[in-house]
Amino acid sequence: MTTVALLSVAPVIEGSMAGEVAKAVAALDDFDVSYETNPMGTVIEADDAETVFAAAAAAHDAVDGDRVSTVLKIDDKRTAETTADRKVEAVEEELGREARRER
Repeated sequence: MTTVALLSVAPVIEGSMAGEVAKAVAALDDFDVSYETNPMGTVIEADDAETVFAAAAAAHDAVDGDRVSTVLKIDDKRTAETTADRKVEAVEEELGREARRER
């Protein structure tokens, strides 16, 4: 996989957004992508940017509401194969430890 993206889709509402965010995440299942949701968004991996754009649009459209906020950041590495895990591993190699800490 060569395209890694960070997607954040949320309705602009008072109270919990979890139900609507779940709809956005579920919409990704219709695409040939891998994904992992974290507290700030969902990391998506695909073979190409077009697939990420299509998946992101579907996630955006899946959210109900008068106003929806969507942020998409894409790393489209066109000359080499990479994964989100490999990107984290490279940082951990530089740190000499896991890139995670519990408080």
